[in-house]
Amino acid sequence: MTQRVDLATVMDRLAIDEVVTGYAVAVDDGDWAAYRALFAAGGRADYTSAGGIEGPAGEVADWLAEAMRLFPVRQHLIVNRLISLDDAGGAPGDGARVRADFLNPMRLSGPGADVSTTAPNFVAAGRYAFALARTRDGWRLTRVTVQEKWRHLAV
Repeated sequence: MTQRVDLATVMDRLAIDEVVTGYAVAVDDGDWAAYRALFAAGGRADYTSAGGIEGPAGEVADWLAEAMRLFPVRQHLIVNRLISLDDAGGAPGDGARVRADFLNPMRLSGPGADVSTTAPNFVAAGRYAFALARTRDGWRLTRVTVQEKWRHLAV
């Protein structure tokens, strides 16, 4: 590899990591415009393993906006990121995949909830599969698949 290809690869990896981090921040902050902006045209998300929906990113953002009302406190940790860039003849291509684990402690609201604390009482964990494409606006998500592995509700 040349230094130019090495630099391009590093730059792509940093940009992709920023998209994944932006995804977590958008969900935690309830910034559904930012969530939508992370997706390429035609991008989709699949939350069915966590009891959610699968569909176009805009529809999923609307569903998330409603579903996340149950969790006024949430912190989305995405770790163990494995980034695979497409190879375009020895240089980075225009597609990528990221496999990453998540831990998502949240505070469930509702009748009987202890309002004297913001400590999490619901935790979900699992793995994400992100697919991304290089667009004229930078790297964007084409697909997000949530593979929830476990959840715990403290009573």
